Amino acid sequence: MLEAKSIKKKYGNLEVLKGIDLKINQGEVVSIVGASGAGKSTLLHILGTLDKADEGEVWIDNQNISLLKDKELSVFRNQKIGFIFQFHNLMAEFSALENVCMPAWIGSSELRVQSSELIIKSKSILELLGLGSRINHLPSELSGGEQQRVAVARALINSPAVIFADEPSGNLDSQNAEELHNLFFDLRKQFNQTFVIITHNEQLANMADRKLTMQDGKIMQSSEF
Repeated sequence: MLEAKSIKKKYGNLEVLKGIDLKINQGEVVSIVGASGAGKSTLLHILGTLDKADEGEVWIDNQNISLLKDKELSVFRNQKIGFIFQFHNLMAEFSALENVCMPAWIGSSELRVQSSELIIKSKSILELLGLGSRINHLPSELSGGEQQRVAVARALINSPAVIFADEPSGNLDSQNAEELHNLFFDLRKQFNQTFVIITHNEQLANMADRKLTMQDGKIMQSSEF
């Protein structure tokens, strides 16, 4: 599903990634851990097409995304990749349902998504995540846990090949964090969804199929559970 080959990245004279190689299979949940400054977020941004490596290749769903031009990359990102961040980044003026629909509306010219079909699908995902009664609420009317579940639904709407999550439970209390962690594995079970998760949460890191430990721009250890 995802493969990175010899990924290197510098910012000025600072060498952030020093040759990263990894393979992630369909339906695998992989956590990435390490101290601040280890290169975790930089790696996630490169794997997620939000940044480009100075050297190396990234393959997602059998496509070398390192060769794509900006417009092609934007289309690929919209269709094949979902993102979940620590701060949900929901649009305040739109309802939960509208926030979930947004990635498909943005990509509708490529995906030819019919609005009625999209709304049915969005409602179905929100109901699956326990938000069926909250679909018309604005983000400000939702709890932190509910907002993050809307963000998960938004990440799922285009049936992505892989979902990248950067500290997804970092802004949640322990109960909501645990519910979110369990949700990732429920989604893997139901949809064979692939997740790559950066986290400082030890519980979540150890729930993954594999835990990759980064240090000084390299993957130093891979632990399977």
